[in-house]
Amino acid sequence: MPLIRMHPGDNVAITPMDLGAGQSVDGLTVSEPVPQGHKILLRDAPAGTPVRRYNVVIGHLREDLPAGAWVHEARLDMPDAPGLDGVPKATMSNPLGPPVTGRSFEGYRNADGTVGTRNLLGITSTVHCVSGILDHAVRRIRDEILPLYPNVDGVLALDHHYGCGVAIEAEDAAIPIRTLRNIAANPNFGGELMTVGLGCEKLQPSRLFPELEAGDIRFQDNAGFAAIVVRIMEEAEDRLARLNARKRETCPASDLVIGMQCGGSDAFSGVTANPALGVASDLLVRAGGTSLFSEVTEVRDGVAQLTARAATPEIADAILRELGWYDAYLARSGVGRSANTTPGNKAGGLSNIVEKAMGSIVKSGSAPIAGVVAPGERVQARGLNFAATPASDFICGTLQLAAGATLHIFTTGRGTPYSLQALPTIKVSTRSDLARRWPDLIDVDAGPVATGGASIGEMGERLFDHMLDVASGAPTWAERHGTHNSLVLFNPAPVT
Repeated sequence: MPLIRMHPGDNVAITPMDLGAGQSVDGLTVSEPVPQGHKILLRDAPAGTPVRRYNVVIGHLREDLPAGAWVHEARLDMPDAPGLDGVPKATMSNPLGPPVTGRSFEGYRNADGTVGTRNLLGITSTVHCVSGILDHAVRRIRDEILPLYPNVDGVLALDHHYGCGVAIEAEDAAIPIRTLRNIAANPNFGGELMTVGLGCEKLQPSRLFPELEAGDIRFQDNAGFAAIVVRIMEEAEDRLARLNARKRETCPASDLVIGMQCGGSDAFSGVTANPALGVASDLLVRAGGTSLFSEVTEVRDGVAQLTARAATPEIADAILRELGWYDAYLARSGVGRSANTTPGNKAGGLSNIVEKAMGSIVKSGSAPIAGVVAPGERVQARGLNFAATPASDFICGTLQLAAGATLHIFTTGRGTPYSLQALPTIKVSTRSDLARRWPDLIDVDAGPVATGGASIGEMGERLFDHMLDVASGAPTWAERHGTHNSLVLFNPAPVT
C-alpha cells in the first residue's frame, strides 16, 4: 500500500500501516519503526529544513534526518502563528458547480418556516439548583407519558450550571443567556417553550424568554418535591400532545442546517473523512442548504485561507474578530497555541496544531464563507458559515445547536462515543480499522478513501445521501442505543 502525500510540494508522506525498520515502501527504506498514520521523510534533509504537508510548512527539522526517517513532534520546531494583519480578504472565488436540484428529506416544518429533523420536547432550567428535580421529572415523563405519544422522538432537560451567583449584567453574560434562548428555539424542539426554575435566581424566565406566557414553573411557588414533579409532568403532557400531532413532510434539501465537527482527530482526518465531509457540505450548499464549521482553536493557523474565502471583506473582518478573541485569551492565560494538540492527536500522527488545522479546515469544502456566527447566536445566512466555537466536542456541538443546526456530522480517527440527543449525530471514522473495532459506534466509514476503495468525491456523495436519510428519521447508532451526552454551555461571564 503506497504512502499518502497530500501535495506534490510535500517532503513528507504518511503511512497507511505500521512499518518496521528496513521495510521498503514507494522506493524508500524505512530507517526506524513508524506507526500507522505518522509521517516519513521523503528525502535527506539537514536541520532547519521546512517540513511541508498540505504544501504548508508545519515545522522545521531540529536535526539532520535521512530519507525514510520518522518525523514527529520531538523532531520539529513549530512555526510562529501567522499574524492577523495584512491577510487576504474575499480574494478567492471557487466555482462550486451547478445547483443541486431535486434532493429532499422528510422533516418537521415549524410555524416560523424552519424545519426540524427530530420532534423533541426540551425543558429549559433557569438555574442549576433545580437540575436534580428536573432530571427526575424527565425520567418519569419518558417512562410514564412519552409512550402515549409515539410521534414524539424524545424528552430532554436543557440543563446547565448557570443562572445564579453571576454578574448577570456583565457584557459577556449575554453569551450563555442567548445560547440557552437559541437552543430552546432550535427547530428540533418544534416551538414548545417550557422552563423550570427556583424563583430567586438572577436568570429569571422573563429575561430568558420574554415571549413566554405559560409553562414557567418555579419550585418556590409549589408545595414541595412531589407537587412540582406533578406540575412539570402535567405541563409536559400538554406540549407532548401538540408535538404528537405533527407529521413529517417532504422538504427541499435547502431547509437542512448541518453542523460539522471533528474530535479524536488523527493524521487520516485530513485525508479521508474531513475532505469527504467537505464534498458533502459543498453539495448541500449547492442545494441551497446551510452548513456550519467551527473550532476557533483548530482553524486559527489557517486564517489566511479563511479570510480569502470570505464572501465579503466584512465577513473576513468578522472571522478576524473571533480569531483575535482567541489570541487575547491565550495571552491572558500565558499559554501558547501548542496546548491544543492532544496526546491522542499525537499518537494518531498529528505533530502540532499547524498540521491539525490543515486537516480540520478541509471539512469546510470549497464554498465561500457566507457568514460568521458568534457564540450563542443564530445563523442568519444560507450557505457555508463559520460558527465561532471552542474545539471542545460538547461546547462546539451545543453552540452549533444554538446556531440552528438540526443535524450533526462528527468525524473521528482515534474514536469517541460523543453524540447529542437534541442534534442527531452521524459518526464518521477516518480509518476502517476504527470502524471494524467499533461497528456499533460508527455510522459511516471513510477509511476506503485511504485504501483506494472510494474516491473523496464518491465518499462525499455517500455521506450526503446518508445525511438526508438521517434527517428524514433514520436513526444514528447513538439514537439506537440511547447513549447521548449532555449539552455544555460556553460561559465566559464572571461570577459575583
